[in-house]
Amino acid sequence: MSTPTVDADVVILGAGSAGYACALRAAQLGLTVALIEADKVGGTCLHRGCIPTKAILHTAEVADIVRSAPGLGVRATLDAVDIVAVNAFKTGVVSRLHRGLTGLIEQRGIRVITGVGALKDPHTVDVDGRAVTGRHVVVATGARPAMARGIEIVGHVITSDQALGMDWIPRTAVVLGGGVIGVEFASAWQSFGAQVAVVEALDRLLPFEDEDASAAIARALRRRGIAIKTATSVSQVIEDATGVHVALSDGATLDTDILLVAVGRIPNTEGLGLDRLGVTMEGGYAIVDERCHTGVANIWAAGDIVPGPQLAHRGFAQGIAIAERIAGLDAPPLVASQVPHVVYSDPEVASVGLTQAQAVAAYGPDAIVAESQTLGGNARSLVLQTSGMVKIVRVKDGPVVGIHIVGARAGELIGEAQLIVGWEAFPEEVAPLIHAHPTQTEVLGEALAALAGKPLHTHV
Repeated sequence: MSTPTVDADVVILGAGSAGYACALRAAQLGLTVALIEADKVGGTCLHRGCIPTKAILHTAEVADIVRSAPGLGVRATLDAVDIVAVNAFKTGVVSRLHRGLTGLIEQRGIRVITGVGALKDPHTVDVDGRAVTGRHVVVATGARPAMARGIEIVGHVITSDQALGMDWIPRTAVVLGGGVIGVEFASAWQSFGAQVAVVEALDRLLPFEDEDASAAIARALRRRGIAIKTATSVSQVIEDATGVHVALSDGATLDTDILLVAVGRIPNTEGLGLDRLGVTMEGGYAIVDERCHTGVANIWAAGDIVPGPQLAHRGFAQGIAIAERIAGLDAPPLVASQVPHVVYSDPEVASVGLTQAQAVAAYGPDAIVAESQTLGGNARSLVLQTSGMVKIVRVKDGPVVGIHIVGARAGELIGEAQLIVGWEAFPEEVAPLIHAHPTQTEVLGEALAALAGKPLHTHV
């Protein structure tokens, strides 16, 4: 006896940030939705990415606060980091958010189908032999950790997926990759008491960030005791009874308890049938237009499987916009440069808009002005004992096109920065805005005032 077909206005393949956001918005707009997921709703971000790593990073921050307590007049000592309890805290946060999300999906009347799906034709997804049809199909299957050539993930050679499940703290750790994932794990493990080294093949950490921000975070991590090797690759990895031995291109060998391979993420598009249906694919990514449409029938794609920064909030916004377009609304295209980035290391790195190099390439070297302010003179930053900087990039006699922040709680400052960049504000327009004192946002105000030609706390 065959299983009956499920018909829906929108069939969504993947229930991560892009997929579930699309489902919720589509249902809100009166569309019927079938949401297909092989694992749990919430996807990588909720279960193996954003949320669990930030829970770990928060416990790392608490450990550092306790260490610094005597210098603040608080008599406290750090006895140990209980990684089992840390994992319990992490799991509790994830579980609560998962329950909330599943309840919301159920309340909206969204049909969740568990299984592995692939496109059979432009309107049909085969889910383990069951046909699910819809007027529109949205593919949002996310990404997984990329593998480094010649390195096998086995034993104490791991990716972020295995790192999140560790029930022990390494004495030493080598992190291969100086991007977001590598920097965040390096920061957390160092706070937990490990000796950490980061190896990056490119010439700087966080290469997608502004060069000044990359230099600032590298200085801060080195001050914390993290060794950083840039312009260096791994030539060989050997694991034996004494640990993992990592041979580098500069001739050095690092002996370590654990090697974390954090060289990026690759899209989950194999076996989906997108190429067979005529969707243009490049390096595993589905190529879409500014509306996230594939150009084939009513097939849409969003999130980590389309080119661009692999950020949960980017996929979330794309999913909402797709639902609105399917419902006949005029959703504006997402502007890539207005998507904020945050790295939750200690200190944090946050940015929105163009780097100075990107702005120079877009407008010309004589058309760009940049202003940097350190956090060293900011009262709130001194209280928080953080170092860092704020850098604002503007077009000469024109709008602000990029803002870059390094420091404690930088991620909480990026909201104002996003408004300034998104609204193409001139420094002269926003410099008069009053920032509460003492706050770190005052540094934004100082930099804007300087660009507006009226610096205040500047030595002449």
